[in-house]
Amino acid sequence: MSDGAADADGTDRDPEPAENISGGAAGGGEAAAFEPGDADTRAEAVVDRLGDIYWQKAYGGRDGFECLVRTVLSQNTSDVASQPAHDALMDRYGRDGEAGGADLAESLAAADQQRLAKTISSAGLYNQKSERIIALAERVCEEYGGSDGFDEFVETGDPSDVRETLLDMNGVGPKTADCVLLFSGGRGGVFPVDTHVHRIARRMGLAPAGADHEGVREALEAAVSDEKCGFGHTATIQFGREYCSARKPACLDDPEACPLADLCDQVGVSPATGEVVDPAEAAGD
Repeated sequence: MSDGAADADGTDRDPEPAENISGGAAGGGEAAAFEPGDADTRAEAVVDRLGDIYWQKAYGGRDGFECLVRTVLSQNTSDVASQPAHDALMDRYGRDGEAGGADLAESLAAADQQRLAKTISSAGLYNQKSERIIALAERVCEEYGGSDGFDEFVETGDPSDVRETLLDMNGVGPKTADCVLLFSGGRGGVFPVDTHVHRIARRMGLAPAGADHEGVREALEAAVSDEKCGFGHTATIQFGREYCSARKPACLDDPEACPLADLCDQVGVSPATGEVVDPAEAAGD
């Protein structure tokens, strides 16, 4: 395992820190090496190969409610846009913020919606997201007494109960629920599916070509060992950004440019013609 990650051109980037951003200062998020080469499925072999390219991470340790808020901010936008919104929100409503108090959920439940919207404007859809965050904060205060009670529920509750509860919250879909379970609860066997994971798993043939996000999640969680699912999620996203983009995967230019070429079915990708279509469309031909 390398101590840093390499760009698509082979240039080493700065080594990853001892604790990753998902872990939080309270603990978790430490490097977690696993031995490649003992995979029982092709999907796990893909994750092992990604482990040779990217830093292997273990997750957990982030406060549950803050993680929920952070994930809502990230919906339909990039980390580049959502991270400043999260930082601004915490600066204003966090424990030491100008409008903050002892409890983040209580601060946000009492927040002025327009002021919160302006605070998180860099994340896009700020009116909708501010209303959603306030409503979530109100529910967390009502049902759990605030952030601490909710955090304990996420960290110690039965994972299926936590997921069901999260999915019952307004604006929380499967990806958001799974990210909270992974990044806050540190739950093994959780493989959140975003657009990158959905595209790549079907393109590689690791999930049925016509599977929806839940179908892809079920396929990956069944095929990848519990301790590798969290890393598989983040590494697949990075792989999608660097090698396997939606419109121009690396294999179109050079079959050897993709480090996972020998494990990929190229569903919907035709290097001979340069055509790239959604795997579901290719399977329907």
